[in-house]
Amino acid sequence: MTRPAPRLPKSLVALSAVLGLVALAGRSMDHAAAQSYPVRPVTMIMPFAAGGPSDVIARIVADRMGVSLGQPVIVETVPSASGLVGVARAVRAAPDGYTLSLGTWPTHVLNGALFALPYDLRTDFAPVSLLASNPMLIVSRKDFPAKDLQDVIAWLKANPDQAMQGASGQGSSGHVAGTFFQAATGTRYRFVFYRSNMQQVQDLMAGRIDLMFDFPSSALPHIRAGEIKAYAVTDRERLTGAPEIPTTDEAGLPDFHLTGWHALFVPKGTPTAVIKILSAAVADALADPQVRKRLIDLGQEFYPPDQLGPQALAAYHKAEIEKWWPILKDAGIKIE
Repeated sequence: MTRPAPRLPKSLVALSAVLGLVALAGRSMDHAAAQSYPVRPVTMIMPFAAGGPSDVIARIVADRMGVSLGQPVIVETVPSASGLVGVARAVRAAPDGYTLSLGTWPTHVLNGALFALPYDLRTDFAPVSLLASNPMLIVSRKDFPAKDLQDVIAWLKANPDQAMQGASGQGSSGHVAGTFFQAATGTRYRFVFYRSNMQQVQDLMAGRIDLMFDFPSSALPHIRAGEIKAYAVTDRERLTGAPEIPTTDEAGLPDFHLTGWHALFVPKGTPTAVIKILSAAVADALADPQVRKRLIDLGQEFYPPDQLGPQALAAYHKAEIEKWWPILKDAGIKIE
């Protein structure tokens, strides 16, 4: 004999009906938002100074996204040494898809371990898409007395506290990389902090500082022009766009790997359908051969297409936070 299914109390039946209507209304609003989106230009907040590596990458991607969206994507530079101001502005924007946050390893991972932030990097943003990854380059002024990375380390050990390394702000990727480099090599030197990446590159070319950890998009043009020297790339593989530069493993510093990345986020509460449209525009941009060539020339590496979208970025971002926050806190990096 078949037992009849238990009946829900009338109050729960009514509640279920209400919740069903709410969900249906939410989906209808989401669909309506996607049907009309976008009807005006979209702003991409880039939280560093104009002309730096992130700015160049943002403009390449934004220009091509605008083709797919049918509206221009305008890059707005909101500079601060660690990207805090620009990210704070983005998180306060209306969750309607018209404000994007260009996120990086420093702004959306490192800062959460190093600063008391007025926002939560884990919950106040919704992921859109990864863009590209970019390991760092260990570079020096062109007349630094070292022909390779082993010579750099030997010179630093023989001259403790004499060298100066540039970094675009305390807690920046260059500062973190330099701190871990000293720990890995048993060396000591001083940091010089700048308000922008461009300022430190200019001082490196002028010989006012000795070393930098810089991203390829900024460093490669000066390396190719003979204005600075490159010793290694902080990754397991050589750069596609600069295969002549050895990896840190090949240069005698095994397992010293630091890889940055760029991604797009929107404020939490942005309709899912709008996020899908933005993610598709990114995928279109990164599939464009001209865009890919320009980014490869800047030392960028690409993720597989199935690792670009919102879910993939959410998982990647979570993993990066879980990896780096304990490491940074244990390192005791001081922000003064």
